[in-house]
Amino acid sequence: MSTLPRKSYDAGYRGPLAGIRIIDLSRLVAGNMLTLQLGDFGADVIKIEPLAGDTLRAFRTADVETYWKVYARNKRSVCLDFRSAAGRKLILRLCEEADVLVESFRPGVMEEMGLSPAALLARNARLVVMRLSGWGQTGAYREKPGFGTLVEGYSGFAAMNGFSDREPVLPPMFLGDMTTGLYGATAVMTALWEVRVNGGVGQVIDLSLFEPTLSMLGPQAANFKLTGRVKARTGSRSSTTAPRNAYRTGDDQWLCISTSTHSMAHRLFEAIGHGDMNTDARYATNVARLAHVEDVDRVVGAFVGARTLAQNLAFFEAAGVTAGPIYDASHLSADDYVIGRESLVELEDEDIGSMPMHNVVARLSGTPGGFKRPAPRKGEHTAEVLLPLCGADHYEHLLAEGVVLAHPARDQTPPHPQEAIAVQSGTGEH
Repeated sequence: MSTLPRKSYDAGYRGPLAGIRIIDLSRLVAGNMLTLQLGDFGADVIKIEPLAGDTLRAFRTADVETYWKVYARNKRSVCLDFRSAAGRKLILRLCEEADVLVESFRPGVMEEMGLSPAALLARNARLVVMRLSGWGQTGAYREKPGFGTLVEGYSGFAAMNGFSDREPVLPPMFLGDMTTGLYGATAVMTALWEVRVNGGVGQVIDLSLFEPTLSMLGPQAANFKLTGRVKARTGSRSSTTAPRNAYRTGDDQWLCISTSTHSMAHRLFEAIGHGDMNTDARYATNVARLAHVEDVDRVVGAFVGARTLAQNLAFFEAAGVTAGPIYDASHLSADDYVIGRESLVELEDEDIGSMPMHNVVARLSGTPGGFKRPAPRKGEHTAEVLLPLCGADHYEHLLAEGVVLAHPARDQTPPHPQEAIAVQSGTGEH
């Protein structure tokens, strides 16, 4: 039974980014990750979904939209057919009063729809236009599909990941998308600072999934130039320090150890009864330990393997050695540190009662992030957003024509009971 702290959504939460309105036309993960960062701190994120809904809704577990519920919290949903002329006009109208537009179509698609950055900036010179794509708005690959998997392979990440005697390993989560989303949130706030503080004008941000992923590799290009060698896959070992690995414990659990400083390696050897290695030329320096890493891991692995995970943790903590457990989701949900720091929290959920998810990550002492609303139902805020924009008569016409789709807000009677025709005419691609 989970013991995670419970949190409630607070419709009155304001946040330090209150007053910033973001129109989010993106699909899947990178754009949703970007706008999540800003929504968690109070920005008004209006998620424009196609009539069939954001593709992220299809990522279900036990028929629950778990990914959507996590990455669409603190957002409002408007469903409209933005490939139609009427839908495009609505987006242009929304951008007139917005601060940011985020899109993740293949380069050229926005222009084909009559929603080019030039057209948007002509309506609102202070608008920040964030363009997410797999390979960027320029270059030979600009029109290629670019899901995160492709850039994780192309960037060199997969070639570095895994064990040397096995195939390259792609990450088991949306690594490229997540990194791009974080870069994107920083870029948006930088551009907004130029508008709001420096008195500048809006601009276009060209952000690929490829380059943020490439940046995570650090100095690999420089290292190759200097040595002519490509970094080999080392599994859980490090190419810069030793010992550093995952070690199996006596009770069939896993422990990770890192000795990123020379003094930490010496402390480790002393603690496990092998202080002689500190004066042995084969292990006395970091370069030497890397050259004899098999021997090093054999010694450390034997010590760890003779003790349970709990015994190892207690021993290395007492010795001041940097070691820790390798946990999965089942461990984290019951971990005292995670619970005490509220890194994971339970938020009320209409489908499963409560939904565990990560807390707002950055902890601001004066203006902390918060939870204003759960991830929206498809089209839950269509009426709320569009009625003031276009008036009741025109809104009714849009519903009847199937241009927009409205679902009732939670615990409310739908203001317009007509059932819109849910026909998708296009999807977001990145």
